[in-house]
Amino acid sequence: LGAKAFSHIYAATGAGNFILGLISGLELSSWLILVAMQLILFVLGMFIDPIGIMMITLPVFLPLSQELGFDLIWFGVLFTINMELAFISPPFGMNLFYMKGVVPDSISMGDIYRSVLPFMALEVLGLGLVILFPQLVLWLPNAIMG
Repeated sequence: LGAKAFSHIYAATGAGNFILGLISGLELSSWLILVAMQLILFVLGMFIDPIGIMMITLPVFLPLSQELGFDLIWFGVLFTINMELAFISPPFGMNLFYMKGVVPDSISMGDIYRSVLPFMALEVLGLGLVILFPQLVLWLPNAIMG
């Protein structure tokens, strides 16, 4: 509810254009801005559900991604991978608490935190590969759309 209200107020006040102009005026590398966006999504993903994050960040991140020349399908895949990573990240990853609810009582949260680290490493590797090689995820949409 809060994210929806924020999104409406944000759009009504024209804050998106202001922030877009502000970030564009900083003359930063587009890749540095992309990494900053990914870090913001990751941190928010540890505390907020993906729908809330989309309502909060997309009014800023989508126009910014278009301005920087990034493919929006690619950016959507980055968002999805980032949400998967955030949902298994200690200490507040929501999926860790779901997992605790289905494992035997003899398995502690510490055990779950330690066991998820290899999966996090693989997610980070996958995110890095998709950032470095966008064609890994864009070849199929490009082939279908011609």
